[in-house]
Amino acid sequence: MEVLANAWLPNGNQVMWGAAAIGFLIALVVVGLFSKWGSYWIQAYMSGAEVSMTSLIGMTFLKLDHRMIVTAKIMATQAGLPIDRQSGMSTARLQAHTLAGGDVMNVVKGLIAARRADIDLDFERASAIDLAGRDVLQAVQTSVSPRVIHCPAKDSQGKKRLSAVAKNGVELLVSVRVTVRTNLEQLIGGATEETIIARVGQGIITAIGSAKSHMDVLEMPSQISVGALAHGLDVNTAFTIVSIDIADIDVGENIGARLQSDQADADIRIARAAAEVRRAEANAQIQKMSALVVENQAFFVLAEAKVPIALAEAFRAGRMRVARLSADQNKQPNLNLRIHDERSSH
Repeated sequence: MEVLANAWLPNGNQVMWGAAAIGFLIALVVVGLFSKWGSYWIQAYMSGAEVSMTSLIGMTFLKLDHRMIVTAKIMATQAGLPIDRQSGMSTARLQAHTLAGGDVMNVVKGLIAARRADIDLDFERASAIDLAGRDVLQAVQTSVSPRVIHCPAKDSQGKKRLSAVAKNGVELLVSVRVTVRTNLEQLIGGATEETIIARVGQGIITAIGSAKSHMDVLEMPSQISVGALAHGLDVNTAFTIVSIDIADIDVGENIGARLQSDQADADIRIARAAAEVRRAEANAQIQKMSALVVENQAFFVLAEAKVPIALAEAFRAGRMRVARLSADQNKQPNLNLRIHDERSSH
């Protein structure tokens, strides 16, 4: 037994050398870890951001930008945002949001701006807004400072305006400025500013169309905005309409008079067409009567052609004779023909 103990148990020098080798390896590992992640870990530790070394190593294997995540968590910590694992902005949640394709820095900046403006916005809602494709920071800034939307959206020349017609037929050209504030509660799934522009344009056209005269609108332009706001234009949108202001209003052409003129021209063309139909019918009737006259003239000529034949037959049959007149009667320009029937002379 003593031989076995002496053979398997190392002596004191071997133990010291083994411990030194193990310590050297541990020192190398520690130095390697600190050379790559130590600065970020120390920075997070000194800021109270609570980023562990294992989290930093895991970010490397997940191919995440550990510098960005550490910076975002330090910013959140310094701003007083909750960073606890249950409901706060933990390292795992930041990693998960980055892996989902979100913008961590923009979310953190939006949360800091919301906290400074005393707006109730947590990390879950902010990350959901970011993943929905909305700019969280811009949404918070717009919620604090309302923005102005031009209705309709200006073109490259900046001269585009709404066209609306009052009941008297006069066109009005209107340019509107809509002041909106972001509604964070409806930002996810809410309609965008294009919907606001379309609804405001519809409301403006409806308000002008309900006016009896364009002069009423020119005298009180505020009735346009009041009539537009009465329709709840910001329902189910990502914005809350603060005000609708008439930036420019101008009188266009008289649509009613133009329509009446076009209708009169159309009536004239219809009347001309009807008159042309009647003229064609009259010409047809004239041609018909002319043909009937020619036909009757032909019958008359045929009848005249039968007269000599009848006279000749009468002479041959002895049913006609010419009575010579006396000398006094010969002086007269006319000759009297006496036709006697032979049967009656007997």
